[in-house]
Amino acid sequence: MKYIKRDLENKIIELSKEYSAILVTGPRQVGKTTVLKNLMDNNREYVTLDDLEERRLAKNDPSLFLQMHSLPILIDEVQYAPELFSYIKIAVDNGANPGDFWLTGSQAFRLMELSQESLAGRVAILHMSSLSQHEIYGQGENTPFSIDLESLKLRKQTHKKADLTEIYERIWNGSMPGHISGKYTDRNVFYSSYIQTYIDRDVSELVTRVNKLQFQDFIRAAACRAGQMLNIHDIANDVGVSDDTAKRWLQVLEKSDVIFYLRPYSNNLLKRTVKTPKMYFFDTGLVAYLTKYTSPEILSNGAINGAILENYVVSEIIKSYHNNAMECLMWYYRDKSCNEIDMVIEDNGVLHPIEIKRSANPGSELVNAFNILNKGSVPKGKGCIICMRSDLSAIDGDNYIVPVWMI
Repeated sequence: MKYIKRDLENKIIELSKEYSAILVTGPRQVGKTTVLKNLMDNNREYVTLDDLEERRLAKNDPSLFLQMHSLPILIDEVQYAPELFSYIKIAVDNGANPGDFWLTGSQAFRLMELSQESLAGRVAILHMSSLSQHEIYGQGENTPFSIDLESLKLRKQTHKKADLTEIYERIWNGSMPGHISGKYTDRNVFYSSYIQTYIDRDVSELVTRVNKLQFQDFIRAAACRAGQMLNIHDIANDVGVSDDTAKRWLQVLEKSDVIFYLRPYSNNLLKRTVKTPKMYFFDTGLVAYLTKYTSPEILSNGAINGAILENYVVSEIIKSYHNNAMECLMWYYRDKSCNEIDMVIEDNGVLHPIEIKRSANPGSELVNAFNILNKGSVPKGKGCIICMRSDLSAIDGDNYIVPVWMI
């Protein structure tokens, strides 16, 4: 098994010199503990709250728990003992050294709420996603994806070229470190075990008396609609649950970082935009597994080949920001006249429209929809088409053609 260097490592080291507490959140099995263990030296103590005795002590007597362990410390799966946060706050206020507390947890929403209640201004919160294509295949420093010509040119040196066949291999293989690192070589067994562990541990904690087989069917029904506008009623019908149950279960998938949404873009001058979000998975390998595509070749010619490519592009762009400890203002655009833009990124008060296409030779007419943004109150900047073209090119001076391998 090889260790894959994570782009977030530099931020962890940098922020540990400034903050007494660092909290790394993210979904299960994306490598949070592995990265921190790789970065820590022999002086740092490690304790996991997967250990039921440690968890009991942390919940029932958090003060004693912290007395029993030396600083600096790495506390793994801290979501199991939220009682610790108030006592960590006391330790920080009493002069804990920078980097004394490294914390990990796999329920990002809940952890962020708890940490901001108890540790506001005292903790640096970092989000770790599954591996990005830069981490798996690239080299050099990661930068957030930007529709800036000089920035795009630099990505030629940091990202590895790939044609359509290779891109769909990346999509099909997914981005989970356990599989990509070679630790678990059987992809189907890996994803099957991953889903069972996720349902048994995370879902069962968030949903009382959940029907585990039904919830697995629910994840599959959601995966069939990755990259599409959310239709809760259709998903509920597929599984045989109520719309309210489907809505609650989607919230569980979002809270545990399995899925995320792009909200529709609108402002006061764009009146006829739709209100429904689009749903995506952070890991396309999980989507391919759940939708029963048995090879990259079959996937690349299958019914979801366009939707899963869009899912891949959107998730990779988000990862490029998360891995720099940055948030990205991202939407999609669709109005009731069926004008649509796959992604809209706002950067420095300027909107950048993005179209995602499977074609290697996208037509110039694809950028026509970008002009709808001129009617809004926020200025429109450069746009791009992300597609299967092998090299960076341009439609015109305002719209670039960007290969998928460069995101």
